[in-house]
Amino acid sequence: MSTTPARSVLLMAHGAAESPGELEGYYTHVRGRPPPPALLAELTERYRAIGGRSPLRAITASLATRLQAELDRRKDPGTYRVTYGFRHTPPFLEDVATALLADGTTDLLCIVLAPHFSRFVDRGYRGPVEAAVARSRAPASFRILESWYLEPSFVALEADRVREALTRLRPSAWTTTRVCFTAHSLPESMLSGSDPYPDELRDGARAIAQQAGIPSDAFLTAWQSAGRTDERWLGPDLRDVLRALPSQGIDSVAVCAHGFVSDHLEVLYDIDIEARSVAESLGLRFERAAMPNDDPRFAQVLADVIDRSERPSGR
Repeated sequence: MSTTPARSVLLMAHGAAESPGELEGYYTHVRGRPPPPALLAELTERYRAIGGRSPLRAITASLATRLQAELDRRKDPGTYRVTYGFRHTPPFLEDVATALLADGTTDLLCIVLAPHFSRFVDRGYRGPVEAAVARSRAPASFRILESWYLEPSFVALEADRVREALTRLRPSAWTTTRVCFTAHSLPESMLSGSDPYPDELRDGARAIAQQAGIPSDAFLTAWQSAGRTDERWLGPDLRDVLRALPSQGIDSVAVCAHGFVSDHLEVLYDIDIEARSVAESLGLRFERAAMPNDDPRFAQVLADVIDRSERPSGR
């Protein structure tokens, strides 16, 4: 007898190495080839700088548990089974989807744990699930919920986190303070002219800023974590944005990484260590808004996204 409800929720994330010893395999999977020794050594040192491991897997597992509890509270318990998978590290998306389908899932609802949509990124998540469904002997359907960055409860959560960061920063005036919203850069060549990713990031920043009461001239957007390739990546880079602020009379900055939802290397190193170091070298006071991670409020956000998708209009 199947122990899995016919409807399942699969949380989908990029994945991260759990320790320096997993870095070579992880980045080989991401790049499609082994990283050069110099890059591997640099990445290993970055992992050591954040404590030797990424918390992404533990956060995602905890979030799945919280979302399960929230859905059981809102619906008949057992309506959905919630689990998670990753693109580049175990448990791999294709393996998780295959196991769910083999165990009786006929309606698979997938949520990408990145609020904004990119066609380039979508392919990496959609492909493994499509492959699992194609191999399944039982009839099954799946949907991927993406582009949920304007979900009202998500905007409210992010706005609260920004306000908390500003409280710690204690800015003297908006004329000398900026809030910088960041997201993972992508190669310009991989974004078609119709890809909504840059526009969604700007729109999302505007919505959070408005909810948080930030004047329209006191926030800006930047990109971070560009890859080490010869291609042009979306900019401006966060560090370059920070370097330009003192000449504009700015003495304090709060960063909100609204393109991410969990602490991991790109947040704990690229912002908390690298960007902070740049800011402090310039005499800028610096704070970062906390990530949603596995906060119960974030589980409620994802449940709201699911509820909205089940309404006839999707609204």
